[in-house]
Formats: sequence, structure tokens, C-alpha cells
Amino acid sequence: MAYTLIPGGVTTPAGFTAAGTHCGVRKNKEKKDLAMIYCEKPCGACAVYTQNLVKGAPILVTQRNIRQGRAQAVICNSGNANTCNEDGVQKANRMCELTAKALKIDTRDVIVASTGVIGQTLPIDPIAEGIPVLAASLSKEGGADAAEAIMTTDTVRKELAVEFSIGSATCRIGGMAKGSGMIHPNMATMLCFLTTDTDIHPELLDKALHEAVGQSFNMVSIDGDTSTNDMVSIMASGLAKNPKITDFGDGYQIFLCALKALCTALCKQVAKDGEGATKLLECRVTGAKSLPAAKTAAKSVICSSLVKAAMFGADANWGRVLCALGYAGTPIDVTGVGVAFESRAGRIQVCENGAGMDFDEEKAKQILLEDEILIDVTLKDGEAEATAYGCDLTYEYVKINGDYRT
Repeated sequence: MAYTLIPGGVTTPAGFTAAGTHCGVRKNKEKKDLAMIYCEKPCGACAVYTQNLVKGAPILVTQRNIRQGRAQAVICNSGNANTCNEDGVQKANRMCELTAKALKIDTRDVIVASTGVIGQTLPIDPIAEGIPVLAASLSKEGGADAAEAIMTTDTVRKELAVEFSIGSATCRIGGMAKGSGMIHPNMATMLCFLTTDTDIHPELLDKALHEAVGQSFNMVSIDGDTSTNDMVSIMASGLAKNPKITDFGDGYQIFLCALKALCTALCKQVAKDGEGATKLLECRVTGAKSLPAAKTAAKSVICSSLVKAAMFGADANWGRVLCALGYAGTPIDVTGVGVAFESRAGRIQVCENGAGMDFDEEKAKQILLEDEILIDVTLKDGEAEATAYGCDLTYEYVKINGDYRT
């Protein structure tokens, strides 16, 4: 399927504008803390949510608001998660009401999100003052400010877009994401807001989002902690004027392929920016007996603290990879396992048929000193494959999380 990843973000598709500002939720005035995305017309909309039983109030409100498959705006603050607060739902509702009033839209057409510290009361007054400012400053150029405003411990903005054709129409999907810590596979474990001008039936939009998330964001792990607040949402304006996607035919397959590509690119940005991380890790498992088995094995390797620490130290300790495969919870033929490490510096096979082999330790070290590393696991159990994404485990991770709240 033909698609092109392009620079851009949530304002790249037709009909969408955005803005970001500092309103005062965060004490640091140099950090933006309130973001808004708006579409000129009501959109088809859906979302995928965290599976943590403790859910932030914005999740509960958004679930209710877009149950009818429609939305027109997103409002999101950083610096406070609005989770485990007695008045959380009330304040999430208030954020929707204020946004709706400023944009002159229905309150139920607002997706609301919050990210930051859990268990602290969300100050609503600065948000009430900031929302009209955002509404007045919405623009096609405001996507970068919005992407910055949802950051917490992130060190870089995460935004991208993809372009493709359906019939004679050019369609686009744009996205922005945040995520650096408290990230573990079990949707959604970060915030990601997607927009598209593709004309697609809401039920098919929902189907495509779930499939794309299953192969991308659900395959990311930074630290094994599933967040309380997070979700991936998408709004579709239909302004590309493509032949409307109403079945699982060619148009749907093109859209799905492009959506998967964008979600995968964004989730790799999240993984690479893990708290304290110096390296993006990918674990590709091939030859598994089933897709669930491949996913389970790949996640187990990426989640292993020992593997992550070894990658930080550029130590080709392949035994830790086999150990993670062994406790993954899916049966594998251990005597058929192969492991190789690969990066821009080259590739080296370190294990074959479940046993170690002679390899050049110095070459392996040079490969593992790069900032993007592939752990390539081959099995002899079947034809299925999957890839998981993560990062190394560093001293800095402990430092960041040791005083995150204070």
C-alpha cells in the first residue's frame, strides 16, 4: 500500500487547527500546559483507553462523550492527571463545558484529557482562563504548540503525519503523542491524538484504530507501569472528499496501512524518549506459532529490566534475552531459538539453536553502542511475527522518578 510519512501533525489534515499555551497548571511559566485541537465541522470519532482499573476522570468523561461516535474538539492539560480526586469528574466536565462555550459547539463533542501527577487537585481557574485564549489563537500553525503543551517528562515533541490516496483524493492523517514514563503495553499507556480528513464510517474508523494500536502503541514498554489516564483518540473530518469508506475494501486497507505506519512511527518516538533513555530498542520475533505468541515473546524481552540494563551497558548478554523468552508465558522450542543484535554499526549473531556461539565481543559492543538497536529473535515454531518497542534502563530513570512529585 502506498503512503508517505511527512512532516506535520494534527493540523495537517484538512479542517483542523490547534493551539497550545501556558495557563498556570504548571508552575514553570516557560512550559506550555494546555492544548486544544479543533475541527471546523463535527467529526467521526473514537478512542482506545487504558486498561488500568484506576482511570483518570477525563477518561470516564471522554468515554461518555464520544459514545455516539462523534467529536469536534480536544482539550488537554499537562502538569496534573486529575486522577483519584473527589471532584475529578466535575472538573473534567467543566473543561468540556468551557471548551464548548469558547468554540460554540456541543459539550458532548469534546474529548478531554489530563496528564501529570496523580492525586493532586486539579486547579480549574487557570484552565478556565486559558481556554478562551486557546480558542482565539487556533491556527494551522498551532500544532507544534499543542504537541509541546501535552508534554510532561518528555524531552522532545512527538508529531508526524502521513499522506496517501484513495481514488483521486489525497488524504492525510496527523498525530501528536506524549509519553516518556509509566508506559507499558496494555492500551493505551500514553496520550496520542490523531486527526484525519479521510471520509470513513465511524464503525470502520474504530476498527482501524484498534487494529493499528494493537500493533504499535500496545507493543511499547518503557518501565512496566500501565498509566491511569491515557488513550489514543482519532477524529475524522471527511474533508478530503474521498469515496467514503463503508466496507473493508481497498479504501479501508489503504487507510489502515497508513494509520498503522503513523502509529508505529509515533510509538517509536515515544519509546526512544523513555525517561532517562539513551537508546531505542526493538525486539522482532519471527517464527512464532501464532501472533499472540509472537507479541508475548517480543514484549517479554522489551520489558526485561536485565535486558534493558545490558543494552544500556552495550553488553551482548544474550542469555538475558533467552531468560525473558523463557518466562514470557507462551510455549516455545528453546532448542530452536536464535538471537542476533543489529544496529547501524552492523549485525552479529550471538545465539543459535538455543545455545551460545563464538562471536567478536568488541564488534558486538560497537553494535550496541548505537542509539537504535534491534534484538532479532528467530523461533522455529511457526510463521507468525511481531515487534515490540522500548528503551534502555539508565541511572537517569531512577533519578527522574525518585523526585518526580516533589
